[in-house]
Amino acid sequence: MGDPKRHRKKYETPRHPWRADVLAEELKLLGEYGLRNKRELWRTVAILRKYRTIARSLFVLSGEERKMKEGVLIGKLARLGVLPPTATLDDVLKLTVRDFLERRLQTVVYRLGMAASVYHARQLIVHGHVFVGDKKVRSPSYHVMAGEERLVRVLLPQFAKSK
Repeated sequence: MGDPKRHRKKYETPRHPWRADVLAEELKLLGEYGLRNKRELWRTVAILRKYRTIARSLFVLSGEERKMKEGVLIGKLARLGVLPPTATLDDVLKLTVRDFLERRLQTVVYRLGMAASVYHARQLIVHGHVFVGDKKVRSPSYHVMAGEERLVRVLLPQFAKSK
């Protein structure tokens, strides 16, 4: 089926990895959102960095081109559920990593009360008990779009007691 694609890192490590404040903040986020390792956090940071860079590049534009590209960016972030549709470029620059981590399937399942903890939510997802619409999702890092929250459901198999 052709050559395999070249896999690239989708994250960057911190420039100063051993700063105590950075380590403490990362550890706090890992525990709060039930992330498996710091790579998952760094991937989310890279996504945030991408959108913030696009927003900063739009500040130098003017006129119709800026309005068009600003509408596209804010529309995309609104569909992702990170910003409201009435947001501005300043709101894009105010986004934090927590805004994106709150949209992960693992966090959404926990926040909706379908799991006892974020770790339990991760286990339910990995074991194939969580559906988004009609689709089984086994990735805890799946990004839940704005309209998909109401479609998330957990189906546990019914274990029959044998006599």
